[in-house]
Amino acid sequence: MRTLYPEIEPYASDHLSVGDGQEIYWETTGNPDGKPVVFVHGGPGGGTSGAQRRFFDPLRYRIVLFDQRGCGKSRPHISDGADLSVNTTDHLIADMEALREHLGIDRWQVFGGSWGSTLGLAYAQRHPDRVTELVLRGIFLLRRSEIDWYYNGGAANIFPDVWERYLEPIPDDERPGGDRHTDLVSVYHRLLTGDDRQVAQEAASAWADWEGRTSYLAPRPASGDGGPWDLAFSTIENHYFVNHGFLDDGQLLRDIGSIEHIPAVIVQGRYDVVCPMRSAWDLHRAWPAADLHIVDDAGHASFEPGIVHHLVEATDRFAPPAG
Repeated sequence: MRTLYPEIEPYASDHLSVGDGQEIYWETTGNPDGKPVVFVHGGPGGGTSGAQRRFFDPLRYRIVLFDQRGCGKSRPHISDGADLSVNTTDHLIADMEALREHLGIDRWQVFGGSWGSTLGLAYAQRHPDRVTELVLRGIFLLRRSEIDWYYNGGAANIFPDVWERYLEPIPDDERPGGDRHTDLVSVYHRLLTGDDRQVAQEAASAWADWEGRTSYLAPRPASGDGGPWDLAFSTIENHYFVNHGFLDDGQLLRDIGSIEHIPAVIVQGRYDVVCPMRSAWDLHRAWPAADLHIVDDAGHASFEPGIVHHLVEATDRFAPPAG
């Protein structure tokens, strides 16, 4: 069983101005002369962490992490009033290209899970000549059916107890029931972006708690911390989902032909409730050349042992020879 590489610190980090008053945080770790790889974090709005550097052999990879607009160490942070109107999928794709050029990288491997798989696919389809390989985990194609499954009641059939916490900020007359079919993503959007910041923070914590407690196959404690991380994660994520990810429904499958020549590995937990396996299966059927690894004892999270094994195995496979 493969495990993560040892902890390692960046050898360089900074902020890059990408326009619209936005500065994205970036860092590089590992071998400055190694094979470039960019880690595309989830959410959107999740930000990066040091543990994410450990999916890659630091002797063979030049590891690039960055925080997407409005979250992590990027500036301005959503808790400081970052402008959501300049935070779209097209903006993030352009930011990735600006970062690649800034770092003097010609082509890089793209590694992403959950929303990171969405953005990774969208970036590769826009710039296939800049991508050497794709390593994708917990596939999220941002189709309406996926949003409805997770945020409008489908997953509540598996986690009814946790769902009650998710419903707490929703006014009684807008909760699902009887013949009423409320789009809870839209209700949350109003709460998260309204003038009452206490209401927004409470909604952010409930949204983050729902995702945190359903992401692992093993039980997890409540995860909403009530702080700026919750607010960035929940507000940005909801902003994307209420706008359908700024993608046409089914776009990522429709345009798969543009990247079908790129070597790829897909890693999917069979019991992933956040991004159910149907999406990974649909992607693999549309892209049979991509290797699909189904982990039978895992849910959504990237750090579950079986998921780690296949992700590290994939990055090792695509790494240049040692020495």
